[in-house]
Amino acid sequence: MKTHSDSPARNLIGNGTVIKGDIESSGDIRVDGHVIGSIRSNGKIVVGQHGIIEGEMFCQNTDVSGKIKGTVKVEQLTALKSSSKVEGDLNTKQLFIEVGAVFIGKCDMSATSNKNETKK
Repeated sequence: MKTHSDSPARNLIGNGTVIKGDIESSGDIRVDGHVIGSIRSNGKIVVGQHGIIEGEMFCQNTDVSGKIKGTVKVEQLTALKSSSKVEGDLNTKQLFIEVGAVFIGKCDMSATSNKNETKK
């Protein structure tokens, strides 16, 4: 029988909450509040419509409906919903942008790993 401790945590930063500092989690994170600092997850980060991140963001996948100001590094899929606004550089393997989304910055989709950089 699988227990709750066997699965990664799901974390929620609620609307009206402001966190100043760095956040790290092995599980998924949903941001409906305001984070000032870096946020890192081995899972998915969802930025809700009222969510704001000011700082670096690192994760496997992300769905953004709110605002991000800073560098975003995503291992797999980045989805920018119609209400999203991202200001900063984005590094991702796959990118999906809905009509109405605002993206101001550079996007790198080369997804070059250290192994590939050492090829002869």
